[in-house]
Amino acid sequence: MPLINVKIIEGVFSAGQKQQIVRDLTDAMVGIEGENMRSVTWCVVEEVSSGDWGIGGQPLTTADVKALAAGVGVS
Repeated sequence: MPLINVKIIEGVFSAGQKQQIVRDLTDAMVGIEGENMRSVTWCVVEEVSSGDWGIGGQPLTTADVKALAAGVGVS
């Protein structure tokens, strides 16, 4: 059975946004595999502690991600 695992930095998304992630990703997967698979398609959203995620050797914090989303560069 399909398992969608999403990792995000804590504090970036609200509870409602995380629920929307689950709904939209499940819909996307069902669009590929067929409606009969909806009831057995799992989606898990895991939060990673701020600073415990890095890109290019640079740790990212919740504030960094919010700045990126706002169009502000991260140093």
